[in-house]
Amino acid sequence: MKDIMRSASKALGSTAAEALKKMGPEYIFAARVRKLFGANDKIRDEGLTEPGDVVKVKELAYGNDPEQVLDIYYPSGTDRPIPTIVSVHGGGYVYGDKDLYRFYCMSLAQRGFAVVNFSYRLAPKFRFPAQLEDVNAVMRFACENAEKYFIDRHNIFFVGDSAGAQMASQYLAAVTNPAYAALLGLEIPEFEIRACALNCGFYIPDSHHDRMLMKCYLQEPSQVYSEKMDVVSHITSEFPPSFVMTSNKDFLRERAKPFVDVLTARGVEAEYHDYSPEGKELGHVFHCNMKEPYAKICNDEECAFFAAHAK
Repeated sequence: MKDIMRSASKALGSTAAEALKKMGPEYIFAARVRKLFGANDKIRDEGLTEPGDVVKVKELAYGNDPEQVLDIYYPSGTDRPIPTIVSVHGGGYVYGDKDLYRFYCMSLAQRGFAVVNFSYRLAPKFRFPAQLEDVNAVMRFACENAEKYFIDRHNIFFVGDSAGAQMASQYLAAVTNPAYAALLGLEIPEFEIRACALNCGFYIPDSHHDRMLMKCYLQEPSQVYSEKMDVVSHITSEFPPSFVMTSNKDFLRERAKPFVDVLTARGVEAEYHDYSPEGKELGHVFHCNMKEPYAKICNDEECAFFAAHAK
């Protein structure tokens, strides 16, 4: 904990760190993550421009909080509902928004999909299950406005990365298991989930390695092993076909294969993809870097997986 305090002071400046210290260590951790990740993502996206062949409908409110906003993208010339991807962004529950994912999500729209790209309320200000409630509110908005934005409610696909992959897997477990949805207090709108792509996720929280994330995200540390957070126990054979991705320099690499094994054991179609080309290092969530050639390969393969499961 002291190391986090010292790192935060160096990254944030002593005045900001002292103010956050009074709020608790999780707020210092969140501020540090936002500063460090933000600097990296700024470099990642520097020089990129939004594509001209994609329609962008921006800043649609799906709730009353300023963070509850979404964008919808679809290919220019679209005149009927098309298969739709919903993106759950990562960032350790404490960082990220739709603007950081716009280039990635617009690239998916260029592949022939409508894409819902949204921000959700961040921890530690908002705690679990607020973020899952936001995912569900996004789906309610998407279903209610499907015709207007060319969303095909019968061909819904999810992508999620890092903490967003954990959230996506948890939400989809609820979508496909009514008892789990009831336990989480979610009234799922009517749509048909066809498949998902889970990228560089941690899926099953670990109370030791993920302790600061969980301190930010949960109301109480004991919730790590609570029935509500125990996603694995609630996965059934109805969970959607899954493309589970990692890479050679993904710091969550060891989490991917065990989750695929869980899905397979439950009778779920699951593909394990480890992008580890010889002589090339691919880091955590490399697929969001539109300057990385292997991102195109990965995203092409995920969209092909989706296309194969569309009806």
